[in-house]
Amino acid sequence: MTTLMIQGTTSDAGKSTVVAGLCRVLKRRGFSVAPFKPQNMALNSAVTSDGGEIGRSTALQAQAAGVLPHSDMNPVLLKPETDRGAQVILRGKVHGHMDALDYHAYKRTAKESVMAAWQALESRFDVIIAEGAGSPAEINLRQGDIANMGFAEAADCPVLLVGDIDRGGVFAQLVGTLALLSESEQARTKGFIINRFRGDIALLEPGLEWLEARTQKPVMGTLPYLQGLLLDAEDSIGTVQAEKASQTLEVIVPALPRISNHTDFDPLRLHPQVSLSFIGPDQPIPPADVIILPGSKSTASDLAWLKRQGWDAAMTRHLRYGGKVLGICGGFQMLGECVDDPDGLEGTPGKVAGFGLLPLTTRMVAGKQLRNVSGVLMGEEATVAGYEIHNGVSEGPALSSPLFDLGTHLDGAISEDGQVMGTYLHGLFDHPEACQALLTILGLAQVGRVDYSAHREQALERLADTLEAHLDIDAILALIASPSTTNKRC
Repeated sequence: MTTLMIQGTTSDAGKSTVVAGLCRVLKRRGFSVAPFKPQNMALNSAVTSDGGEIGRSTALQAQAAGVLPHSDMNPVLLKPETDRGAQVILRGKVHGHMDALDYHAYKRTAKESVMAAWQALESRFDVIIAEGAGSPAEINLRQGDIANMGFAEAADCPVLLVGDIDRGGVFAQLVGTLALLSESEQARTKGFIINRFRGDIALLEPGLEWLEARTQKPVMGTLPYLQGLLLDAEDSIGTVQAEKASQTLEVIVPALPRISNHTDFDPLRLHPQVSLSFIGPDQPIPPADVIILPGSKSTASDLAWLKRQGWDAAMTRHLRYGGKVLGICGGFQMLGECVDDPDGLEGTPGKVAGFGLLPLTTRMVAGKQLRNVSGVLMGEEATVAGYEIHNGVSEGPALSSPLFDLGTHLDGAISEDGQVMGTYLHGLFDHPEACQALLTILGLAQVGRVDYSAHREQALERLADTLEAHLDIDAILALIASPSTTNKRC
């Protein structure tokens, strides 16, 4: 067996979803399968079994495959800190900070990590389902490419191209992308997948016949638009919400410029008693029961952005009227008296004043904390499980009233009046007992039970069922088993 790569005509064409579905389909059929994303740019990340860091969508794909996430599954992770620079993570560990031009030149070296990680996976699994990034037709990025066809050519693997029909112009997407590839890249592109189709398939069939005749490549299937599918997003903030009860807890979250791990809020979006809204730049800040400050890749600059947007005055007013505030990771650091980044680990060196809602200070230090943790909510029997990904170390009197007991250490803080609380723990709402207990603390009465982990499994099963019904899985398996992927037949 070998590697199959799923590439897309655009970002968010559905590559991550298709890879997750194929991983579950192959797992059902008895294969040992692993996901692989050579290069990812995302601020939603996960801690791996070997203590590294990878994109969150790849970790979800590992769950679909029934294996533990490993840093080899996403050997290059880029975490944007500005519009022109990012933290570079190689095989799970921080390598350094680079601007876009420096990284573009560095890709030849990064390719060594990519191929070493892929070979390590290949020695342990029957099948690897690889995922591209963006589009292979981004001409300005093709030199030294390791994310799409550059990897596919080096690994000599077949490629399927996904197009999103819901965006419109899917035939132009597919034909245009193919036309911009080299002859060898066109040859290894073995077919197409149409994603997010709504309506009567009979109306689409003439277009599919034209596409196959024009390109001499098969359409492997047309996937329907899956209403209500909620799975961990690679980076974009999703909009799926469960149907809400008549009485809900109103929660608002500022959509920070460098918001990270906003998948923390997926269980709340799913909860029928919680109405959650992300508030973007220059939007009015509405009244709410709870304000949650999310994680951030650039805490100091996002803190300054919040102040410019008026969130300091909004939180003061919110607390005066009895509302509650929760900070997660970078958001927790912002609630303190100051954030000090003397070495510029997250941007410009310096010290900035926090919101002063908790008596603590945070200093950014080298050596990122990466760990999966579990424990209990303080004063409760509610079990919590999640992960920590952060640079900062916090100190101060606030920590004498922690929010969680994680066994090896205490975490977080809660104010004496119970209105302000914070934690370094990502995934804190994923466990049903912790979610119920936390929502009670945040002001919701008679909280219903929502098991997000069970929901994620059900969503993966639904996704796999859809792929089984609408894709030519036998033809895809034949591609994976094919001894030759470099033949020139188109």
